[in-house]
Amino acid sequence: MAENVILTRLDGLKAKYEDIGQQMTEPDVISDMKRFVALNKEYKELKPIIAVSERYKKVLSDIAEAKDVLANEKDEDMKEMAKEELAELEPQVEKLEEEIKLLLIPKDPQDDKNAILEIRGGTGGDEAAIFAGDLLRMYIKYIETKGWKYEINSSNEGSSGGYKEVVLSVKGEGVYGIMKYESGVHRVQRVPQTETQGRVHTSAASVAVLPEAEEFDVEINMNDIRKDTYCASGPGGQCVNTTYSAVRLTHIPTGIVVQCQDQKSQLKNFDKALEELRTRIFNLEYSKYLDEIAAKRKTMVSTGDRSAKIRTSNYPQGRITDHRINYTIYNLQAFMDGDIQDCIDHLIVAENAERLKTADV
Repeated sequence: MAENVILTRLDGLKAKYEDIGQQMTEPDVISDMKRFVALNKEYKELKPIIAVSERYKKVLSDIAEAKDVLANEKDEDMKEMAKEELAELEPQVEKLEEEIKLLLIPKDPQDDKNAILEIRGGTGGDEAAIFAGDLLRMYIKYIETKGWKYEINSSNEGSSGGYKEVVLSVKGEGVYGIMKYESGVHRVQRVPQTETQGRVHTSAASVAVLPEAEEFDVEINMNDIRKDTYCASGPGGQCVNTTYSAVRLTHIPTGIVVQCQDQKSQLKNFDKALEELRTRIFNLEYSKYLDEIAAKRKTMVSTGDRSAKIRTSNYPQGRITDHRINYTIYNLQAFMDGDIQDCIDHLIVAENAERLKTADV
């Protein structure tokens, strides 16, 4: 990308950034919450590129000054200092331009959202449910290291431990943009607790990560929802199992069903179930967006495709392999204890490389 084209784009974005900042102070915008939220989101998205552009312009200005010294200064010491400065500054230009190119590519508009995380035991019966429980533990530990908050919306425990299904909401900064790389089928190869012959079995659990829909993202007609209440099952004490606190919501037009039984209060369960229902309705449209992107990229690493086998945990070898990027490490125990950031970082790098290849910037 030519230097003047970059500067032209950056100047246009800075003008837009300042204009949005001005709009957000106007009374008619402040009184229109939906518009204010949209502008505030756009303002925050532009902030990083404005910061990088200022650094880029400063480097270009310093290079121009150093070149001027070399061309016109008679003092040899000053010229030597200018040479040293150029040697330090010029490599920064390419690096900053790559950073700017990446920032100029429109990112997934949902990346900053909270997420709904769904883990289901798949092929493998009881062992699959146990592995789903292991994945839940891994994610909870990772969530805690990130300083995010989570709540379990619903769960269905396995007969030998773990979970046939567990759904939780995760809240924090940029949750979906990080956790989306976990969507897909996770395989495990190990000797199951239920195996008497010591043979290694292969089981699987699926993970789905959905961007949590905000109130302004989708409008739900409450007349389209059927609400059922029932007694919650599982641990929680007498009041959980004997009062109709659990809530099941059915969205009649789409047939989507969600339920929440985590809270003792029926009202709180209803609010959490409605939040999840809104997210699942929103994701019917969002999945079309993912399909459009996947069609443009041959090695997409975050399509959210639940059927794609993405990772294998091999316990006999102590090995974790991510099949999307040929990433293999031999610290399985630490990984299952929540140390998954390095793998996610590699996935983000691969995703960014793909975005640069297909982007017109």
